[in-house]
Amino acid sequence: MMILSCFLFLYVDDMLITVKSISEVNKMKILLSKEFNTKDLSAVKKVIGMEIRRDRTTSRLWLS
Repeated sequence: MMILSCFLFLYVDDMLITVKSISEVNKMKILLSKEFNTKDLSAVKKVIGMEIRRDRTTSRLWLS
């Protein structure tokens, strides 16, 4: 079994997964779906009232 380095942010029934690559996100989703009923809502734009903006070309992230 491979251990992934990631952060899982949980708030009530919402979860945010942060890792370095999309392939690691997909691996984590598979692991979680084996234990829990999950629903993928795609890339996050807003969580717990905060807007999230990303610029992948410059590796920047903004929260507001």
